[in-house]
Amino acid sequence: VQLQASGGGLTQSGGSLRLSCKASGFSVDYYPIAWVRQAPGKEREGISCISSNDGSTHYADSVKGRFTISRDRARNTVYLQMNSLEPEDTAVYYCATDFESACDIETTGWIYRWDYWGQGTQVTVSS
Repeated sequence: VQLQASGGGLTQSGGSLRLSCKASGFSVDYYPIAWVRQAPGKEREGISCISSNDGSTHYADSVKGRFTISRDRARNTVYLQMNSLEPEDTAVYYCATDFESACDIETTGWIYRWDYWGQGTQVTVSS
């Protein structure tokens, strides 16, 4: 099981970036994929998740209305389109999956139980 996150970079406040999470060793159709970020000095925050069964999408309040998660079955890849970026979005972004969990974004610390993580991609938003 491998996850490879990419697409990070530097942008200005109000800009957009699209992150990609390429999965291998399993199908994104059958397991949930989450995007998680960690800013300097802060704990990891699960910000978005796409469910495996019905493809329903979930967002933390901090990104709702600005970020969109989606998946491409043919490419076995999950994306995170990030619009209206703010300096507070600066962080390392990771994608993660777990074969026994669901997108439980309303529960504090839900993401810490997940087993498989990509390497992270840096997103920096300047003011």
